[in-house]
Amino acid sequence: MAVEVVMPKLGMSMKEGMVSVWNKKVGETVAKGESIASIHSEKIEMEIEAPAEGTVIDIKVDEGQGVPPGTVICCIGAENEQVAATDMKEQRKAEQRIKISPVARKIAEGAQLDIETLKGTGPGGRITKADVLKVLGDRPERQPDPIEHQQQPVSMMRKTIASRMTDSLQNTAQLTITMKADVTKLAALQAQLNETVKAKYDMKLTMTDLVAKAATVSLLKHPQINSVYQDDSLTVFDHVHLGIAAALEDGLAVPVIQHADRLPLLELAKKIKYYGKKVKEGRLLPDEIQGSTFTITNLGAYGVEHFTPILNTPETGILGIGAMYSTPLYKEEQLTKRDILPLSLTFDHRALDGAPAAAFLRSVKEALEDPATILL
Repeated sequence: MAVEVVMPKLGMSMKEGMVSVWNKKVGETVAKGESIASIHSEKIEMEIEAPAEGTVIDIKVDEGQGVPPGTVICCIGAENEQVAATDMKEQRKAEQRIKISPVARKIAEGAQLDIETLKGTGPGGRITKADVLKVLGDRPERQPDPIEHQQQPVSMMRKTIASRMTDSLQNTAQLTITMKADVTKLAALQAQLNETVKAKYDMKLTMTDLVAKAATVSLLKHPQINSVYQDDSLTVFDHVHLGIAAALEDGLAVPVIQHADRLPLLELAKKIKYYGKKVKEGRLLPDEIQGSTFTITNLGAYGVEHFTPILNTPETGILGIGAMYSTPLYKEEQLTKRDILPLSLTFDHRALDGAPAAAFLRSVKEALEDPATILL
């Protein structure tokens, strides 16, 4: 008997999931636990594993199509097995309905194509974007390039990021202040430590690791910024759940390191790398992106110095790390080469004023300029 594979519910707030890519086609065999598709919701991308071995006998959802949790997306059964129709009336409706993906329908309507004349090559004869573009390309008269005029479909993750960022800017009083930290001593110490860390643990300490440690130390000294502002109430925490923003190909994920303030530098660095790998592999779990009290984001790899991070609401603050650069500076009346790290702090002015925010940022700067503060 065929086994139905359904769109899972990734968190209580999930309303829709989207199939990013099918790893198996109709007629291909799968082993139990083998990845059959990649899906993503508003916040998470993950692999769907086959609940049983067998053959993919039906695919019900196109790539790029969003469906509610619990929707059957494909069926696995014995070779040549037919998916039983439980309702003949609904089956006849399904047979009469033209199967076409939303993107393909939009392109066809824009080009004034009769979809009833189109031949689908997708699962179950579904008309795909490629089918429509092929018909447009085969027209004898020259057609406008559909890529130039087509509106790109937006992923669920992109929609959620757009909604959250808009909400963040509209419902908070955000202000960004900047400082520059002289990390000459820290950069030299980082290079020395990495010789041992690489040999012993097969990893390297990055500037993000060092700033994360400096930030956790400073957050305990300035707890007002380690808080969330909700419903006209400020909740100040005595622990640091640190969010580390990580870029994805089509979005952003913020895994959370629980009780980062309790971790020594090396353990904190291991956690950052562990979650960074899970982000790239699309293996983050819902509870691993929730509960942060403060966030760090780094655009230094792109050559950006100072920038304006947007708050990861309802948090009160987010710290941006810029690209480190070298410049000549006077140090005790001597002109020397110094390594400078730009820092950008965005905070919610409803929760605290400029002076305490500046005091926190200065604390981070001082911790970076005195490496013993981070190590001890």
